[in-house]
Amino acid sequence: MINTLLLQIPTNAPNPGDSGTVDLTKPFDLIVFIILPIIIVILYFIWKRNKKRDGDT
Repeated sequence: MINTLLLQIPTNAPNPGDSGTVDLTKPFDLIVFIILPIIIVILYFIWKRNKKRDGDT
């Protein structure tokens, strides 16, 4: 049973078990997973505040 399951895993395709953790010492990972989401949230709140002000006047 286990042998048949192991034979179904492709050898050259990425598997879910192959993915590692996020390495925040790499600049790309730091920018993509920390800095960009913070900037997006800040811009969203600024946009909402400006939209609310335009609706009040």
